[in-house]
Amino acid sequence: MRIISGTFKGRKLASLQGMATRPTTDRVRESIFNILATHIVNVSVLDLFAGTGAFGLEALSRGAASAVFIDSSASAIKIIQQNITACKAETRGRGIRWDISKNLNCLQVKTPAYDLVFMDPPYNKNYIVPTLKKLMKKDILKDGATIIIEHTAAEAVPEDLMGLQLTDQRIYGKTLVSFLSIMLQENFCRKL
Repeated sequence: MRIISGTFKGRKLASLQGMATRPTTDRVRESIFNILATHIVNVSVLDLFAGTGAFGLEALSRGAASAVFIDSSASAIKIIQQNITACKAETRGRGIRWDISKNLNCLQVKTPAYDLVFMDPPYNKNYIVPTLKKLMKKDILKDGATIIIEHTAAEAVPEDLMGLQLTDQRIYGKTLVSFLSIMLQENFCRKL
């Protein structure tokens, strides 16, 4: 697994042994970033269920201002820190070991801070909706923020949930990638 484009282009990323994580393939990651195009520069990224940190590091490589990587596995956080160091991105990226299934209290942000969120939870384990609810409750997403979820077709993403709107879906083999956006406050109030 390598960084596809940007300042870290070609940098090989360390990965976890075994089947504990399922890294996003280079093809899917490249497709996602082609869709995002220039909307990466100077954004703050939150990489949930981060695994190796490939998504957040790709974003940093393409000009994101910062990235926070969260995973419950100590091994994953060790690999993420190793990959952050290998990319010389220690001032822009940090890993946090945290069980997202409980809450997101590890994020102590006083104002909405994140423009882009990537979620790659274990497939078919019912993490998507609870995690989206935690994100919205925590109030850490900027107006117009984008959430990208990698999942299977068997685990549906709601089309309208608590101020989130499904804007696009793409299929890559057995993988489905859903794009959600934060509705602007005025549009959200009309939905209530």
